[in-house]
Amino acid sequence: MNRLNTSLRFGLDWVALSTYLALVLIGWLMVYSSSSDTLDSESVISLGGLINKHFIWLLFSLFIFVCSLFIDWKFWDTFSYVFYALGILSLIGVLFFGMNLKGATSWYSIFGFSFQPGETAKFFTCLAVASYLSSYKTDLSKIRSQISVIGIFMLPSFLIILQPDAGSALVFLTFFILLFREGITPLYHIIGISLILIFIFSLIFGPEITSLLLIGLGAIILSTNFSNKYIWIFGIIIGIILSIIFVPTSEFLFVIIAGISALSLITFLQWNTKKLSNYVLVFFLVFISILFSFGSNLAFEKLLKPHQQDRINVWLRPHLCDPQGSLYHIIQSKLAIGSGGLQGKGFLKGNMTKLDYVPEKSSDFIFSIIGEEQGFLGVISVILLFILLLYRIIVIGERSKSNFVRNYAYGVAGIIFIHYFLNIGMTLGIMPVIGIPLPFLSQGGSALVAFSLMIGVLLKMDLAR
Repeated sequence: MNRLNTSLRFGLDWVALSTYLALVLIGWLMVYSSSSDTLDSESVISLGGLINKHFIWLLFSLFIFVCSLFIDWKFWDTFSYVFYALGILSLIGVLFFGMNLKGATSWYSIFGFSFQPGETAKFFTCLAVASYLSSYKTDLSKIRSQISVIGIFMLPSFLIILQPDAGSALVFLTFFILLFREGITPLYHIIGISLILIFIFSLIFGPEITSLLLIGLGAIILSTNFSNKYIWIFGIIIGIILSIIFVPTSEFLFVIIAGISALSLITFLQWNTKKLSNYVLVFFLVFISILFSFGSNLAFEKLLKPHQQDRINVWLRPHLCDPQGSLYHIIQSKLAIGSGGLQGKGFLKGNMTKLDYVPEKSSDFIFSIIGEEQGFLGVISVILLFILLLYRIIVIGERSKSNFVRNYAYGVAGIIFIHYFLNIGMTLGIMPVIGIPLPFLSQGGSALVAFSLMIGVLLKMDLAR
Protein backbone atom coordinates (compact mmCIF):
# COMPACT_ATOMS: atom_id res chain seq x y z
CA MET A 1 0.00 0.00 0.00
CA ASN A 2 2.86 2.38 0.83
CA ARG A 3 4.42 1.64 -2.53
CA LEU A 4 1.13 2.40 -4.26
CA ASN A 5 0.75 5.67 -2.35
CA THR A 6 4.27 6.70 -3.30
CA SER A 7 3.60 5.81 -6.94
CA LEU A 8 0.38 7.82 -6.98
CA ARG A 9 2.08 10.79 -5.34
CA PHE A 10 5.15 11.04 -7.53
CA GLY A 11 4.15 9.20 -10.71
CA LEU A 12 0.62 10.44 -11.35
CA ASP A 13 0.18 13.17 -13.93
CA TRP A 14 -1.40 15.73 -11.66
CA VAL A 15 -1.91 18.25 -14.44
CA ALA A 16 -4.06 15.83 -16.41
CA LEU A 17 -5.90 14.76 -13.26
CA SER A 18 -6.60 18.35 -12.21
CA THR A 19 -7.79 19.25 -15.70
CA TYR A 20 -10.14 16.27 -15.77
CA LEU A 21 -11.62 17.15 -12.37
CA ALA A 22 -11.99 20.81 -13.35
CA LEU A 23 -13.92 19.91 -16.51
CA VAL A 24 -16.17 17.50 -14.58
CA LEU A 25 -16.91 20.20 -11.99
CA ILE A 26 -17.67 22.78 -14.68
CA GLY A 27 -19.92 20.27 -16.40
CA TRP A 28 -21.84 19.61 -13.18
CA LEU A 29 -22.42 23.34 -12.60
CA MET A 30 -23.53 23.91 -16.18
CA VAL A 31 -25.92 20.94 -16.17
CA TYR A 32 -27.36 22.21 -12.90
CA SER A 33 -27.79 25.66 -14.45
CA SER A 34 -29.50 24.21 -17.52
CA SER A 35 -32.03 22.33 -15.40
CA SER A 36 -32.87 25.16 -13.03
CA ASP A 37 -36.25 26.76 -13.82
CA THR A 38 -35.56 29.92 -11.85
CA LEU A 39 -32.81 32.51 -11.83
CA ASP A 40 -32.36 32.20 -8.08
CA SER A 41 -29.49 30.12 -6.80
CA GLU A 42 -30.44 26.87 -5.14
CA SER A 43 -28.49 24.03 -3.63
CA VAL A 44 -25.94 22.87 -6.16
CA ILE A 45 -26.44 19.24 -5.15
CA SER A 46 -30.11 18.98 -5.97
CA LEU A 47 -31.88 15.63 -5.94
CA GLY A 48 -34.66 16.16 -8.43
CA GLY A 49 -35.20 15.03 -11.99
CA LEU A 50 -32.36 15.51 -14.43
CA ILE A 51 -29.95 16.73 -11.77
CA ASN A 52 -30.59 13.66 -9.64
CA LYS A 53 -29.72 11.25 -12.45
CA HIS A 54 -26.71 13.26 -13.59
CA PHE A 55 -25.39 13.47 -10.03
CA ILE A 56 -25.66 9.70 -9.63
CA TRP A 57 -23.87 9.19 -12.95
CA LEU A 58 -21.20 11.67 -11.84
CA LEU A 59 -20.55 9.78 -8.61
CA PHE A 60 -20.47 6.49 -10.48
CA SER A 61 -18.03 7.95 -13.02
CA LEU A 62 -15.69 9.15 -10.26
CA PHE A 63 -15.94 5.70 -8.65
CA ILE A 64 -15.01 4.03 -11.96
CA PHE A 65 -12.19 6.54 -12.41
CA VAL A 66 -10.70 5.75 -8.99
CA CYS A 67 -11.09 1.99 -9.49
CA SER A 68 -9.22 2.19 -12.79
CA LEU A 69 -6.19 3.55 -10.92
CA PHE A 70 -5.95 0.29 -8.94
CA ILE A 71 -6.15 -2.06 -11.92
CA ASP A 72 -2.93 -3.19 -13.58
CA TRP A 73 -2.77 -1.52 -16.99
CA LYS A 74 -1.71 -4.80 -18.62
CA PHE A 75 -5.16 -6.14 -17.80
CA TRP A 76 -6.63 -3.87 -20.48
CA ASP A 77 -4.09 -5.02 -23.06
CA THR A 78 -4.62 -8.69 -22.26
CA PHE A 79 -8.41 -8.57 -22.47
CA SER A 80 -8.74 -5.81 -25.06
CA TYR A 81 -10.32 -8.08 -27.67
CA VAL A 82 -12.72 -9.53 -25.10
CA PHE A 83 -13.96 -6.04 -24.23
CA TYR A 84 -14.14 -5.20 -27.93
CA ALA A 85 -16.30 -8.26 -28.56
CA LEU A 86 -18.60 -7.27 -25.69
CA GLY A 87 -18.86 -3.81 -27.18
CA ILE A 88 -19.84 -5.21 -30.58
CA LEU A 89 -22.43 -7.51 -29.00
CA SER A 90 -23.92 -4.58 -27.09
CA LEU A 91 -24.20 -2.57 -30.32
CA ILE A 92 -25.93 -5.48 -32.05
CA GLY A 93 -28.22 -6.08 -29.08
CA VAL A 94 -29.37 -2.46 -28.88
CA LEU A 95 -30.73 -2.73 -32.42
CA PHE A 96 -33.16 -5.41 -31.22
CA PHE A 97 -33.74 -4.63 -27.55
CA GLY A 98 -32.89 -0.95 -27.36
CA MET A 99 -35.14 1.99 -26.56
CA ASN A 100 -36.08 4.32 -29.41
CA LEU A 101 -35.50 7.93 -28.46
CA LYS A 102 -35.62 10.89 -30.84
CA GLY A 103 -35.66 8.60 -33.86
CA ALA A 104 -32.62 6.52 -32.88
CA THR A 105 -32.46 3.11 -31.20
CA SER A 106 -29.27 3.82 -29.29
CA TRP A 107 -30.13 3.25 -25.62
CA TYR A 108 -30.78 0.47 -23.17
CA SER A 109 -33.26 1.35 -20.43
CA ILE A 110 -32.37 -0.16 -17.04
CA PHE A 111 -34.25 0.75 -13.84
CA GLY A 112 -35.14 4.18 -15.16
CA PHE A 113 -31.60 4.93 -16.35
CA SER A 114 -30.72 4.96 -20.03
CA PHE A 115 -27.36 3.61 -21.14
CA GLN A 116 -25.81 4.21 -24.56
CA PRO A 117 -23.46 1.36 -25.59
CA GLY A 118 -22.00 3.46 -28.39
CA GLU A 119 -20.09 5.53 -25.82
CA THR A 120 -18.36 2.60 -24.13
CA ALA A 121 -17.74 1.06 -27.57
CA LYS A 122 -15.37 3.97 -28.25
CA PHE A 123 -13.27 2.97 -25.25
CA PHE A 124 -13.33 -0.74 -26.11
CA THR A 125 -12.43 -0.03 -29.74
CA CYS A 126 -9.57 2.17 -28.63
CA LEU A 127 -8.18 -0.72 -26.58
CA ALA A 128 -8.54 -3.16 -29.49
CA VAL A 129 -6.90 -0.84 -32.03
CA ALA A 130 -4.02 -0.07 -29.64
CA SER A 131 -3.51 -3.77 -28.95
CA TYR A 132 -3.54 -4.71 -32.63
CA LEU A 133 -1.08 -1.97 -33.61
CA SER A 134 1.30 -2.90 -30.79
CA SER A 135 1.43 -6.55 -31.87
CA TYR A 136 4.72 -7.65 -33.41
CA LYS A 137 2.72 -9.31 -36.20
CA THR A 138 1.26 -5.99 -37.36
CA ASP A 139 3.01 -4.27 -40.24
CA LEU A 140 1.21 -1.16 -41.49
CA SER A 141 3.24 -1.20 -44.68
CA LYS A 142 1.26 -4.29 -45.71
CA ILE A 143 -2.26 -4.01 -47.09
CA ARG A 144 -3.50 -6.89 -44.92
CA SER A 145 -2.64 -5.09 -41.69
CA GLN A 146 -4.14 -1.86 -43.01
CA ILE A 147 -7.45 -3.52 -43.86
CA SER A 148 -7.53 -5.34 -40.53
CA VAL A 149 -7.02 -2.28 -38.35
CA ILE A 150 -9.45 -0.18 -40.38
CA GLY A 151 -11.99 -2.97 -40.10
CA ILE A 152 -11.63 -2.99 -36.30
CA PHE A 153 -12.90 0.58 -35.89
CA MET A 154 -15.20 0.66 -38.91
CA LEU A 155 -17.30 -2.30 -37.69
CA PRO A 156 -18.69 -0.47 -34.60
CA SER A 157 -19.09 2.66 -36.71
CA PHE A 158 -21.26 0.73 -39.17
CA LEU A 159 -23.39 -0.74 -36.37
CA ILE A 160 -23.94 2.71 -34.88
CA ILE A 161 -25.01 4.07 -38.28
CA LEU A 162 -27.75 1.44 -38.30
CA GLN A 163 -29.25 2.91 -35.12
CA PRO A 164 -28.98 5.56 -36.77
CA ASP A 165 -26.51 7.87 -35.01
CA ALA A 166 -24.25 9.51 -37.58
CA GLY A 167 -22.54 11.73 -35.01
CA SER A 168 -21.25 8.88 -32.85
CA ALA A 169 -20.32 6.85 -35.94
CA LEU A 170 -18.21 9.73 -37.23
CA VAL A 171 -16.08 9.69 -34.08
CA PHE A 172 -14.50 6.35 -35.02
CA LEU A 173 -12.87 7.93 -38.06
CA THR A 174 -10.50 9.76 -35.69
CA PHE A 175 -8.49 6.55 -35.40
CA PHE A 176 -6.95 7.60 -38.71
CA ILE A 177 -5.04 10.16 -36.62
CA LEU A 178 -3.49 7.29 -34.68
CA LEU A 179 -2.73 5.43 -37.91
CA PHE A 180 -0.99 8.53 -39.29
CA ARG A 181 1.15 8.69 -36.13
CA GLU A 182 2.05 5.02 -36.57
CA GLY A 183 3.25 5.55 -40.13
CA ILE A 184 0.43 4.30 -42.36
CA THR A 185 0.56 5.62 -45.91
CA PRO A 186 -0.94 9.14 -46.04
CA LEU A 187 -2.83 8.13 -49.18
CA TYR A 188 -5.89 7.25 -47.09
CA HIS A 189 -5.90 10.68 -45.50
CA ILE A 190 -5.39 12.44 -48.84
CA ILE A 191 -8.27 10.52 -50.44
CA GLY A 192 -10.57 11.11 -47.49
CA ILE A 193 -9.87 14.84 -47.24
CA SER A 194 -10.16 15.22 -51.02
CA LEU A 195 -13.58 13.54 -51.13
CA ILE A 196 -14.83 15.70 -48.26
CA LEU A 197 -13.65 18.87 -50.00
CA ILE A 198 -15.23 17.83 -53.31
CA PHE A 199 -18.54 17.16 -51.53
CA ILE A 200 -18.42 20.53 -49.75
CA PHE A 201 -17.55 22.44 -52.91
CA SER A 202 -20.25 20.59 -54.86
CA LEU A 203 -22.93 21.66 -52.41
CA ILE A 204 -21.77 25.24 -52.11
CA PHE A 205 -20.88 26.03 -55.72
CA GLY A 206 -22.60 23.21 -57.58
CA PRO A 207 -21.05 20.17 -59.32
CA GLU A 208 -20.50 22.11 -62.57
CA ILE A 209 -18.29 24.80 -61.05
CA THR A 210 -16.57 22.18 -58.87
CA SER A 211 -15.80 20.10 -61.95
CA LEU A 212 -14.23 23.11 -63.66
CA LEU A 213 -12.06 23.64 -60.59
CA LEU A 214 -11.02 19.98 -60.70
CA ILE A 215 -10.13 20.28 -64.35
CA GLY A 216 -8.08 23.36 -63.62
CA LEU A 217 -6.30 21.53 -60.82
CA GLY A 218 -5.55 18.63 -63.16
CA ALA A 219 -4.15 21.05 -65.71
CA ILE A 220 -1.93 22.63 -63.08
CA ILE A 221 -0.62 19.21 -62.05
CA LEU A 222 0.21 18.37 -65.65
CA SER A 223 1.88 21.73 -66.20
CA THR A 224 4.40 21.01 -63.44
CA ASN A 225 6.08 18.61 -65.87
CA PHE A 226 6.22 21.17 -68.67
CA SER A 227 8.88 23.68 -69.57
CA ASN A 228 6.18 26.34 -69.96
CA LYS A 229 4.54 26.53 -66.54
CA TYR A 230 1.65 28.69 -67.72
CA ILE A 231 0.45 26.62 -70.67
CA TRP A 232 -2.47 25.35 -68.54
CA ILE A 233 -3.94 28.87 -68.38
CA PHE A 234 -4.08 29.00 -72.15
CA GLY A 235 -5.58 25.51 -72.32
CA ILE A 236 -8.35 26.29 -69.82
CA ILE A 237 -9.28 29.53 -71.59
CA ILE A 238 -9.50 27.81 -74.96
CA GLY A 239 -11.53 24.96 -73.46
CA ILE A 240 -14.09 27.34 -71.94
CA ILE A 241 -14.38 29.34 -75.17
CA LEU A 242 -14.98 26.18 -77.20
CA SER A 243 -17.61 24.94 -74.76
CA ILE A 244 -19.45 28.27 -74.87
CA ILE A 245 -19.45 28.24 -78.66
CA PHE A 246 -20.64 24.66 -79.12
CA VAL A 247 -22.93 23.96 -76.15
CA PRO A 248 -24.10 27.20 -74.54
CA THR A 249 -27.23 25.62 -73.03
CA SER A 250 -25.99 22.43 -71.35
CA GLU A 251 -24.10 22.83 -68.08
CA PHE A 252 -22.97 19.21 -67.95
CA LEU A 253 -21.71 19.20 -71.52
CA PHE A 254 -20.13 22.58 -70.81
CA VAL A 255 -18.01 20.96 -68.14
CA ILE A 256 -17.14 17.89 -70.19
CA ILE A 257 -16.15 19.80 -73.33
CA ALA A 258 -14.22 22.40 -71.33
CA GLY A 259 -12.30 19.68 -69.57
CA ILE A 260 -11.59 17.58 -72.64
CA SER A 261 -10.60 20.64 -74.66
CA ALA A 262 -8.30 22.04 -72.00
CA LEU A 263 -6.53 18.83 -71.04
CA SER A 264 -6.33 17.60 -74.64
CA LEU A 265 -4.81 20.89 -75.77
CA ILE A 266 -2.24 20.81 -73.01
CA THR A 267 -1.40 17.21 -73.82
CA PHE A 268 -1.05 18.03 -77.53
CA LEU A 269 1.22 21.03 -76.94
CA GLN A 270 3.50 19.27 -74.49
CA TRP A 271 3.23 15.62 -75.54
CA ASN A 272 5.95 13.41 -74.17
CA THR A 273 5.69 9.66 -74.60
CA LYS A 274 7.92 9.15 -71.56
CA LYS A 275 5.27 10.80 -69.39
CA LEU A 276 2.27 8.95 -70.81
CA SER A 277 1.49 7.40 -67.41
CA ASN A 278 1.26 10.89 -65.91
CA TYR A 279 -1.33 11.95 -68.50
CA VAL A 280 -3.41 8.82 -68.00
CA LEU A 281 -3.32 9.10 -64.19
CA VAL A 282 -4.35 12.78 -64.17
CA PHE A 283 -7.15 12.21 -66.69
CA PHE A 284 -8.41 9.26 -64.65
CA LEU A 285 -8.34 11.13 -61.31
CA VAL A 286 -10.08 14.18 -62.79
CA PHE A 287 -12.75 11.99 -64.38
CA ILE A 288 -13.40 10.05 -61.14
CA SER A 289 -13.50 13.29 -59.14
CA ILE A 290 -16.05 14.80 -61.52
CA LEU A 291 -18.22 11.69 -61.26
CA PHE A 292 -18.02 11.87 -57.46
CA SER A 293 -18.92 15.56 -57.55
CA PHE A 294 -22.13 14.92 -59.51
CA GLY A 295 -22.82 11.64 -57.69
CA SER A 296 -22.47 13.09 -54.18
CA ASN A 297 -24.72 15.99 -55.10
CA LEU A 298 -27.32 13.59 -56.48
CA ALA A 299 -27.08 11.34 -53.41
CA PHE A 300 -27.59 14.35 -51.17
CA GLU A 301 -30.76 15.32 -53.01
CA LYS A 302 -32.22 11.82 -53.46
CA LEU A 303 -30.99 9.61 -50.62
CA LEU A 304 -30.84 11.82 -47.54
CA LYS A 305 -34.00 12.53 -45.60
CA PRO A 306 -35.21 16.15 -45.35
CA HIS A 307 -34.03 16.60 -41.76
CA GLN A 308 -30.60 15.22 -42.69
CA GLN A 309 -30.39 17.64 -45.62
CA ASP A 310 -31.37 20.48 -43.30
CA ARG A 311 -28.50 19.72 -40.93
CA ILE A 312 -25.96 19.95 -43.74
CA ASN A 313 -27.64 22.96 -45.35
CA VAL A 314 -27.51 24.80 -42.03
CA TRP A 315 -23.76 24.29 -42.14
CA LEU A 316 -22.93 24.85 -45.80
CA ARG A 317 -25.95 26.63 -47.30
CA PRO A 318 -27.68 28.59 -44.54
CA HIS A 319 -29.23 30.93 -47.12
CA LEU A 320 -31.49 28.03 -48.19
CA CYS A 321 -32.75 27.40 -44.64
CA ASP A 322 -35.76 28.86 -42.88
CA PRO A 323 -34.69 31.20 -40.02
CA GLN A 324 -37.85 30.12 -38.17
CA GLY A 325 -37.26 26.46 -38.98
CA SER A 326 -34.04 24.45 -39.28
CA LEU A 327 -31.84 27.53 -38.83
CA TYR A 328 -33.66 28.76 -35.74
CA HIS A 329 -31.73 26.75 -33.14
CA ILE A 330 -28.31 27.70 -34.52
CA ILE A 331 -29.30 31.37 -34.57
CA GLN A 332 -30.45 31.17 -30.94
CA SER A 333 -27.28 29.33 -29.93
CA LYS A 334 -25.05 31.98 -31.46
CA LEU A 335 -27.15 34.77 -29.95
CA ALA A 336 -26.89 33.16 -26.53
CA ILE A 337 -23.10 32.83 -26.77
CA GLY A 338 -22.72 36.35 -28.13
CA SER A 339 -24.96 37.85 -25.47
CA GLY A 340 -22.53 36.76 -22.77
CA GLY A 341 -20.05 39.44 -23.75
CA LEU A 342 -16.67 39.44 -22.07
CA GLN A 343 -17.54 38.26 -18.55
CA GLY A 344 -20.98 36.69 -19.06
CA LYS A 345 -24.28 37.29 -17.29
CA GLY A 346 -23.36 35.18 -14.29
CA PHE A 347 -24.16 31.70 -13.00
CA LEU A 348 -27.90 30.87 -13.28
CA LYS A 349 -28.57 34.18 -15.04
CA GLY A 350 -28.64 33.10 -18.68
CA ASN A 351 -32.02 34.35 -19.87
CA MET A 352 -31.93 32.80 -23.35
CA THR A 353 -31.05 29.34 -22.10
CA LYS A 354 -33.42 29.59 -19.12
CA LEU A 355 -36.34 30.45 -21.41
CA ASP A 356 -35.58 27.42 -23.63
CA TYR A 357 -34.63 29.36 -26.73
CA VAL A 358 -31.62 27.04 -27.08
CA PRO A 359 -32.43 23.35 -27.76
CA GLU A 360 -30.82 20.42 -25.92
CA LYS A 361 -29.15 22.95 -23.66
CA SER A 362 -28.03 20.38 -21.10
CA SER A 363 -26.43 18.02 -23.62
CA ASP A 364 -25.50 18.90 -27.19
CA PHE A 365 -25.71 22.69 -26.76
CA ILE A 366 -24.31 23.06 -23.25
CA PHE A 367 -21.53 25.23 -24.67
CA SER A 368 -24.19 27.90 -25.28
CA ILE A 369 -24.82 28.08 -21.53
CA ILE A 370 -21.10 28.54 -20.89
CA GLY A 371 -20.98 31.35 -23.45
CA GLU A 372 -24.03 33.16 -22.10
CA GLU A 373 -23.35 32.81 -18.37
CA GLN A 374 -19.54 32.91 -18.33
CA GLY A 375 -18.87 35.01 -21.42
CA PHE A 376 -15.77 35.09 -23.58
CA LEU A 377 -13.48 34.46 -20.60
CA GLY A 378 -15.40 31.33 -19.65
CA VAL A 379 -15.45 30.05 -23.22
CA ILE A 380 -11.72 30.56 -23.65
CA SER A 381 -11.03 28.93 -20.27
CA VAL A 382 -12.96 25.79 -21.23
CA ILE A 383 -11.23 25.57 -24.61
CA LEU A 384 -7.82 26.02 -22.96
CA LEU A 385 -8.63 23.27 -20.46
CA PHE A 386 -9.44 20.91 -23.33
CA ILE A 387 -6.24 21.85 -25.14
CA LEU A 388 -4.23 21.31 -21.95
CA LEU A 389 -5.83 17.90 -21.42
CA LEU A 390 -5.09 16.86 -25.01
CA TYR A 391 -1.50 18.06 -24.63
CA ARG A 392 -0.99 16.04 -21.46
CA ILE A 393 -2.51 12.94 -23.09
CA ILE A 394 -0.05 13.22 -25.98
CA VAL A 395 2.84 13.80 -23.54
CA ILE A 396 1.85 10.64 -21.64
CA GLY A 397 1.76 8.69 -24.89
CA GLU A 398 5.10 9.95 -26.17
CA ARG A 399 7.02 9.41 -22.95
CA SER A 400 5.82 5.84 -22.56
CA LYS A 401 8.12 3.01 -23.61
CA SER A 402 5.12 0.79 -24.39
CA ASN A 403 3.70 0.84 -27.91
CA PHE A 404 0.31 -0.13 -26.53
CA VAL A 405 0.22 2.86 -24.17
CA ARG A 406 1.29 5.25 -26.91
CA ASN A 407 -1.33 3.94 -29.32
CA TYR A 408 -4.01 4.06 -26.64
CA ALA A 409 -3.09 7.63 -25.71
CA TYR A 410 -3.37 8.85 -29.30
CA GLY A 411 -6.66 7.02 -29.69
CA VAL A 412 -8.09 8.77 -26.62
CA ALA A 413 -6.73 12.13 -27.77
CA GLY A 414 -8.38 11.72 -31.17
CA ILE A 415 -11.75 10.79 -29.65
CA ILE A 416 -11.76 13.74 -27.24
CA PHE A 417 -10.54 16.15 -29.93
CA ILE A 418 -13.26 15.31 -32.46
CA HIS A 419 -15.91 15.54 -29.75
CA TYR A 420 -15.04 19.01 -28.58
CA PHE A 421 -14.18 20.27 -32.07
CA LEU A 422 -17.52 19.19 -33.56
CA ASN A 423 -19.61 20.10 -30.53
CA ILE A 424 -18.23 23.60 -30.12
CA GLY A 425 -18.26 24.06 -33.89
CA MET A 426 -21.94 23.17 -34.23
CA THR A 427 -22.97 25.56 -31.45
CA LEU A 428 -21.20 28.32 -33.40
CA GLY A 429 -22.74 27.27 -36.71
CA ILE A 430 -19.42 26.37 -38.37
CA MET A 431 -20.00 22.59 -38.20
CA PRO A 432 -23.11 20.51 -38.91
CA VAL A 433 -25.48 19.71 -36.04
CA ILE A 434 -24.90 15.99 -35.57
CA GLY A 435 -25.79 15.43 -31.91
CA ILE A 436 -22.46 14.81 -30.24
CA PRO A 437 -21.79 15.54 -26.52
CA LEU A 438 -19.09 17.78 -25.11
CA PRO A 439 -16.78 15.49 -23.07
CA PHE A 440 -17.11 15.83 -19.27
CA LEU A 441 -19.50 18.78 -19.63
CA SER A 442 -22.64 17.57 -21.39
CA GLN A 443 -25.39 15.80 -19.50
CA GLY A 444 -25.26 12.10 -20.28
CA GLY A 445 -24.16 9.32 -17.97
CA SER A 446 -22.87 6.92 -20.61
CA ALA A 447 -20.49 9.46 -22.11
CA LEU A 448 -19.27 10.65 -18.69
CA VAL A 449 -18.52 7.08 -17.56
CA ALA A 450 -16.75 6.24 -20.83
CA PHE A 451 -14.56 9.36 -20.84
CA SER A 452 -13.75 9.01 -17.13
CA LEU A 453 -12.71 5.42 -17.74
CA MET A 454 -10.54 6.46 -20.68
CA ILE A 455 -8.68 9.05 -18.60
CA GLY A 456 -8.40 6.83 -15.52
CA VAL A 457 -6.92 3.93 -17.50
CA LEU A 458 -4.49 6.27 -19.24
CA LEU A 459 -3.27 7.76 -15.95
CA LYS A 460 -2.75 4.25 -14.60
CA MET A 461 -0.74 3.36 -17.71
CA ASP A 462 1.37 6.45 -17.14
CA LEU A 463 2.21 5.26 -13.61
CA ALA A 464 3.92 2.21 -15.13
CA ARG A 465 6.67 4.30 -16.66
